[in-house]
Amino acid sequence: MKRAAWLALALALAATWPAAAQDYIREDLRIPLAAAGPGGLEALLIRPAGVGPYPLALISHGSPPDPQERPKMSPYGLYRQAIEFARRGFAALVVMRRGYGESGGVYAERTCCSPERYSNSFQATSTDLRAAIAAMKGRAGVTTQGMIAVGTSAGGLASVALAADPPPGLAAVINFAGGRRWRKADGSNIQAAASESALVNAYKTLGASARTPTLWLYAADDSYFGPELVRRMHDAFTAGGGRAQLISLPAFGDDGHYLFSRGIPTWTPLVDDFLRERNLGRRELLPPPAPAQLPSPPRLGADGRAGFANYLSAGPHKAFAVSPKGSWASRSGLRSADEARAKVLETCSNYAPDCTVYAVDDALADSAR
Repeated sequence: MKRAAWLALALALAATWPAAAQDYIREDLRIPLAAAGPGGLEALLIRPAGVGPYPLALISHGSPPDPQERPKMSPYGLYRQAIEFARRGFAALVVMRRGYGESGGVYAERTCCSPERYSNSFQATSTDLRAAIAAMKGRAGVTTQGMIAVGTSAGGLASVALAADPPPGLAAVINFAGGRRWRKADGSNIQAAASESALVNAYKTLGASARTPTLWLYAADDSYFGPELVRRMHDAFTAGGGRAQLISLPAFGDDGHYLFSRGIPTWTPLVDDFLRERNLGRRELLPPPAPAQLPSPPRLGADGRAGFANYLSAGPHKAFAVSPKGSWASRSGLRSADEARAKVLETCSNYAPDCTVYAVDDALADSAR
């Protein structure tokens, strides 16, 4: 299929609607890519509702250890992060690479268990990310000039790899806990020493040609990439001329590897400093989308009330469940409202046997009315 036909397909599949308070536009997209088949790559675009154009912020997800989890992933899992970059004046695009979510094509990012596989993985991820950039060129409200690439874990490494052969318009890269480890589905390491050496050598190769400024954010308690390994990665990358500002953060939560998803208040000031030094994005943040106005469930304690307030500001697809005695659970960023409803009951049942669904997305469930 020719490129023009691919673009027509992508536009035909796009669903557009204003987000809360009319401040942002949210679109479900399909990115044309021949290797991904007729459906292309699944993506979520969130941008300010003004005319723009707004520079692209290309957001890349990580990779779960268990291959069976890949198809369950959704771009809405990074909704909050996309909103933060939209607040900073970017058109934030979360793209699911081949083999993840509902993106077509065959998973092409295997690196285990030889250093040679890294180059193949880089080529595959770069192809997917470049397809997303190409789909945004000329799109109303979006520009690829002054764009940034942002990624976490495997997506962080993919974003740094993009800087090694930067597409026109790429101004900066932000790498959250970026890298890959050879691990089994249960999370245990495979050939730990060889895996670390291969990763360090991969960063050395990328640093030999990467000249785009990059920001690296790693926490001290990252279960994948500890401080000593991060230092080796950074030294290897910069030794060949790669430009990387490393910020080593204190331990975060029970695993600093999840800083990007769980630590938004921690990393946003650091990202703001990095962007402002390069005159990228807005200096004055836009307000976040207004949360839905729903009454809090009765009998919730302080933690539950805070959890419900957090639920209200979460993105689709989400659900909140409670029990008569105040146990509660919240799930968001899933593939559909029906999945959210089922998952939240499953989670809440770990705390109480009599949970019911209280809210789904931005409305009360029938049982709560």
